[in-house]
Amino acid sequence: MNVAVLKKPGDNPVSAGEAAVVAVPRKRRRTRMLLGVMAVLVVASGGVYGRYWYLVGRFIESTNNAYLRADQVAMAPRVSGQVSDIYVRDNEDVVAGQALVKIDSRRYEMAERQAKATVDAREADVAKSEADLRQQDAVIAQAAADVETARVNSDLAQKENDRSAALAVRGFATQQKNEQTESALAQARSTVNLKQAALDAARQQVATLKAELAQAEAQLAGAKESLSQAEIDLSDTVVRSPIAGRVGDRTVQLGQFAQPGTKLLTVVPTGQIYLVANFKETQVEKMRPGQPAEISVDAYPNLPLRGTVESFAPGTGAQFALLPPENATGNFTKIVQRVPVRIRLAAPENAAPAFVPGLSIEVSVNTKQAASVHTAGDAQ
Repeated sequence: MNVAVLKKPGDNPVSAGEAAVVAVPRKRRRTRMLLGVMAVLVVASGGVYGRYWYLVGRFIESTNNAYLRADQVAMAPRVSGQVSDIYVRDNEDVVAGQALVKIDSRRYEMAERQAKATVDAREADVAKSEADLRQQDAVIAQAAADVETARVNSDLAQKENDRSAALAVRGFATQQKNEQTESALAQARSTVNLKQAALDAARQQVATLKAELAQAEAQLAGAKESLSQAEIDLSDTVVRSPIAGRVGDRTVQLGQFAQPGTKLLTVVPTGQIYLVANFKETQVEKMRPGQPAEISVDAYPNLPLRGTVESFAPGTGAQFALLPPENATGNFTKIVQRVPVRIRLAAPENAAPAFVPGLSIEVSVNTKQAASVHTAGDAQ
């Protein structure tokens, strides 16, 4: 039964069946148009993505096996003793040369004073040796004068003896007088020999005094070295930061007895952070130092960062493990290895409050430049 459809005045009535027949082609046309538009969008998107992949995407090597790093310094004392002062708090920023911890310095101050006293004593020994050497020069001069006097007296005795012997031959002098002049001549000659021996002994004493002076100077040098060591030990009672950074892993406590090499705290140079990305061995074929990298920090997804490939590790991560794998066995299983790649980070100062080593990173390296150079080389 056909039911008339009310229309506006002047319109002819249309049945419901005829209206349904007219509506079906319209829906099909709209559906076809929608599918056509979607197909065009899909093809256009695919073309855009294909173009991007061909120009850029195929040169991108990415990994999420990457972490921030910094060359942290473990601070330890060089001398032993109880910790008397701690000058820094946890997570405090420090500058190079800033005092961190102090070891009780009383024993080292006493050792320094003893070393200074030893140096003073050795300087006195050197001064005494120098004075003895100068005095010996005077003794030598006096001995040389005595030798000269004895030689003059010997010459005079020789002349007296010659005159007495001549007079005795002529009978003008007695034999007793002649014997007296001969005895005086012999005595004068003995005096010359005695004074000469004293002069020789005085000259030989110079060598002994010089050796004593050299020994005193050597002892003085050793005492000064001991003083320098004592001063260094005293200075080392204050542990200072060698770099600028932030204090972390502070385990030192007041009153703790610290031995040389005992780790007290760690200084992390937060201003010199870099990252190490562990790429698969199948990804590093076209990687070269100097290639750009895009970096995303998991903790700060809205912080865009860039970096540059700096260097490659001299071996895979497995080679530097505590127990390197031994592949020359019957149960060998091939595993894709990871190559640590160091990337220099171009991060702004104070990029984030907790921008610290250990954060997880996603990094993508653009190898296009190296690939084009490699291809050009192969074409030649």
